[in-house]
Amino acid sequence: MTTNLTTSILNKLREELNPEHIEVMNESHLHGTQSDDSHFKVVAVSSAFESQRLLQRHRLVNKILATELAGPVHALSLHLYSPAEWRSSTVPESPACRGGSKHETG
Repeated sequence: MTTNLTTSILNKLREELNPEHIEVMNESHLHGTQSDDSHFKVVAVSSAFESQRLLQRHRLVNKILATELAGPVHALSLHLYSPAEWRSSTVPESPACRGGSKHETG
């Protein structure tokens, strides 16, 4: 399912990272929020990540998507690779949702 938010995230990352490969997946349906656009998975391959550590890559993407993260996006799974890393990597499957505080008892 492609939403306006998915497209917005995709366009922002394309503009800022000039990626060789990019995927933005709305995984809200995996978290019991079928009508909500709140959980996303991003797979991006960019030379912008060449000299950056994982934390720096995440900070860069979080900065690019600051508006979305301050609003509708609740969870963002990031899989960020340099082109060399991408050639020898596989993207992990998203884990099943554990429901967060829904399963906690008071």
